[in-house]
Amino acid sequence: MIHIKARSPGFGLNSCRATGATGEKVASMSATEIAARHFSAAMAEAEAAGQGTDSICRAMLGLVISKYLESRGVSDVQSELRFVAENCDPDTDFMFMRP
Repeated sequence: MIHIKARSPGFGLNSCRATGATGEKVASMSATEIAARHFSAAMAEAEAAGQGTDSICRAMLGLVISKYLESRGVSDVQSELRFVAENCDPDTDFMFMRP
């Protein structure tokens, strides 16, 4: 049995290579690192524009859902959202059985 501490959704660490304007390799960043960087920038921009955090989070969530729906079915997206909602407590530990 594996004991795992809950983390933020999107904890898969898919690596990708960022490239500069000329195509040179800049750095190796995970999908989570890329998303966090852009999310922080959006939050800072929203604050500077006098927008509340709830409204920017809601707008970003809507964009994520729209992107998911481009390649996934509605029930699959609903399942993904349900999983995130049911497992978003950072103080909850989860037990997983190895196959």
